[in-house]
Amino acid sequence: MSVFLYVFYVISISQILLLAFLTFLFSFLVTQYRIEKFIYKRINNIYKDLTLLESVSFSKDSITTDMATLTKQIDQYAKDKKLEIETLKVREEYRKEFMGNVSHELKTPLFTVQGYIETLLDGAMDDENVAKKYLNRANKGVERLIYIIKDLDMITKLEVGDLRLNIEVFNIVEVIEDVFELLEMKATKKKITLTFDTGYDNSVMVKGDKERLQQVLTNLVVNSIKYGREKGTTEISIEKLIKNKVIVRVTDNGEGIEQENMTRVFERFYRVDKSGSRKEGGSGLGLSIVKHIIEAHDEKIYVESEFNIGSEFSFTLEKAK
Repeated sequence: MSVFLYVFYVISISQILLLAFLTFLFSFLVTQYRIEKFIYKRINNIYKDLTLLESVSFSKDSITTDMATLTKQIDQYAKDKKLEIETLKVREEYRKEFMGNVSHELKTPLFTVQGYIETLLDGAMDDENVAKKYLNRANKGVERLIYIIKDLDMITKLEVGDLRLNIEVFNIVEVIEDVFELLEMKATKKKITLTFDTGYDNSVMVKGDKERLQQVLTNLVVNSIKYGREKGTTEISIEKLIKNKVIVRVTDNGEGIEQENMTRVFERFYRVDKSGSRKEGGSGLGLSIVKHIIEAHDEKIYVESEFNIGSEFSFTLEKAK
């Protein structure tokens, strides 16, 4: 009070006002600084506790004391985490289904082989005709196991990028003709016609791994025969897409694919018709291998289908100059 009275009587009003303003400004800045430091520490703890995604930096420059910005960041974090959790749930379901499918695919031929061998050991080997028949059936079961394991090994190599492609220039028309010749007897059993959409008198030269792309075409044609109608047709066309691309289409008038299964046709072991496809055999990996080989070429594969009308699988290739 003594200091205040001394100042009041010694200095002028303008000086008093200036002193009051400076005192207020100093107090405001100190208070503001202390509050920001307090809030910053609390928010910094929030950042640390949340352990934000890798895309968010933990440097001091990224930590804000603005509540609107902080709320926005936390909302985004919550959305990302929710999406991550949903993705993990889908993957977990896929893993369970995949393991179940692998188990089923492997145990079926294994049990078959085991059954025939046990029958032979129980005395059937004494009958030469029965022994030969059972050994042939057991051999078919072993061949199926090897087929499944080879396909799984190929998919694994494709996924990790361990399978090298031998890129060369070749005539895709000749490869399709070879596939038709290879599968002619299989198609004849169901009276299915394998044909081009038109006559290709001139070569269509493309770039790619000839052997792998022949496997792609073989798998697609086998699939069309497997699910095709008796006396149906499997047709392949080659169309110019853009300047340096062509698109190969494999079309059938078979049973088609229901819309709910369209997004899953390329999954390993996924079967559209759980019963029919078992009777037809196969590893259940054909379309998955097709997708991986095409993607290894940095190309795209598409599927269009209408249930009870037919399906069309198509993929792009780089056209040779």
